[in-house]
Amino acid sequence: MHVLRRVLAAFAGLALLAGVSLFASSTAQAATSCSGTVTYDQSVSHNGSVIGELVIYYNSDNGGTNSACFYHRGASYGVSATTSVEIYRCLQRSGTGGGCTVDVSSRIDKGSYAYSAGPVGVTGTANHCVYAYGYVNWAGHEYSVSSGTRGC
Repeated sequence: MHVLRRVLAAFAGLALLAGVSLFASSTAQAATSCSGTVTYDQSVSHNGSVIGELVIYYNSDNGGTNSACFYHRGASYGVSATTSVEIYRCLQRSGTGGGCTVDVSSRIDKGSYAYSAGPVGVTGTANHCVYAYGYVNWAGHEYSVSSGTRGC
């Protein structure tokens, strides 16, 4: 009987820890979307035609939230191609356009997409610079955009 109680108590403890772990991980990642105030956008072209665009958005949720999406444009719109985007919160608090000493990074969203990669996001960005990077593989080449530090 003591063994059964110990097994049940251990199982209940593991279930409780699993529940706490699931709750903590879901609240640690703030919901991001590609919406808000556009703070940066830059397109990339192939043979003079725009094929992609990196856009950074800001809203004041969670101490400032920046999100990024890399959109297919022009001839690449609706065509599956390897596309990727990521965004970082930098330690820097000034210096627009420079390099980023990474404080926090988003997940990397990379896959075969027809319309866009993202959203990816970082929180706690009020009074911090952010830096985003995105690309699309098109016509055998990687066409990329690096934002440099923004929102400082």
